[in-house]
Amino acid sequence: MSGNQEYTLLCLENPLLALADIQGQGDAKLLEKYGMKPNDAILAEEKHMGLYEDLINNHDAKLIAGGAAQNTARGAQYILPPNSVVYIGCVGKDKYADILNSAVKEVGLRVEYRVDEQAPTGRCGVIITGHDRSMCTDLAAANCYKIDHLKQPEIWKLVEQAKYYYVGGYHLTVSVPAILALAEEAAGKNKVFILSLSAPFIPEFFKDQLDQTAPYWDYVIGNETEALAYAKSHNLGTEDITSIAKSLAVLPKKNTSRPRTVIITQGTDPTIVAIGQSSGEPTVKTFPVHEIDKKEINDTNGAGDAFAGGFVAGIVEGKSLEQAVDMGQWLASLSIRQLGPS
Repeated sequence: MSGNQEYTLLCLENPLLALADIQGQGDAKLLEKYGMKPNDAILAEEKHMGLYEDLINNHDAKLIAGGAAQNTARGAQYILPPNSVVYIGCVGKDKYADILNSAVKEVGLRVEYRVDEQAPTGRCGVIITGHDRSMCTDLAAANCYKIDHLKQPEIWKLVEQAKYYYVGGYHLTVSVPAILALAEEAAGKNKVFILSLSAPFIPEFFKDQLDQTAPYWDYVIGNETEALAYAKSHNLGTEDITSIAKSLAVLPKKNTSRPRTVIITQGTDPTIVAIGQSSGEPTVKTFPVHEIDKKEINDTNGAGDAFAGGFVAGIVEGKSLEQAVDMGQWLASLSIRQLGPS
């Protein structure tokens, strides 16, 4: 990263206020009450709307600034020099947006929120059971992001200034045009475009939207469940994570000046990386994770976001692939020792 360049990394997705049960009271009964599964990530339906007040009133929930890419942006800014990261999304005009603004200000993250006058700030209910967590998201205002905001001169100036773009896959449910605007900017000016698969339901139910962005991926980050969901929705005919990573690496690519790199994390199992080649098979590398005593694990919520934050910070700093993966694993190991993506 150039020495004096500010806001080199621009992140886009859905800012949310996370309501996390921190007392261990979020047991299987609470999951069953709202039709949820352990270690899942879903969008809220009508039957889930009572969850948020339930967590606040009956489970002593802690309010945490969240949204996957906002977590990643905070993590990257934690590592990078001041004024390196700017995050874009949409919030409501309410006290929850004020909480988000205060939280990101504390960690030095610049945000440029579109403020929706009608919809409330989005919420994410997090039910923690042991070392597992299940997330239920009501996008609300986060679902109201418009490309018009991105194209405003003062915002687009930040887009032009940035050299790296990170987009969370959850935003595929909101504004594909905004994602493609960043993707085209990256491809046209040889900038780096990074996308996170985010959750299994993205390749399952937003396959077409995801596929529109695929030609622009310089880096794509996911975990094993997201990789398996991609393989199933795209009829790859395999459940082998390495084979799936290689399939992603060889998809057609707009900017051929750099190969596509696919990063698949697997919890405590080694991280798999596939690097596309101009000819022949992709190169595959594996990286053992940083070991951590199970007694030190507090909450796995946000571990993937933290990994992405550390990894992307490494890429922005011009580190080697091995160093960037190590930085991602280091930040993830810090994250799971704390409550939520702190």
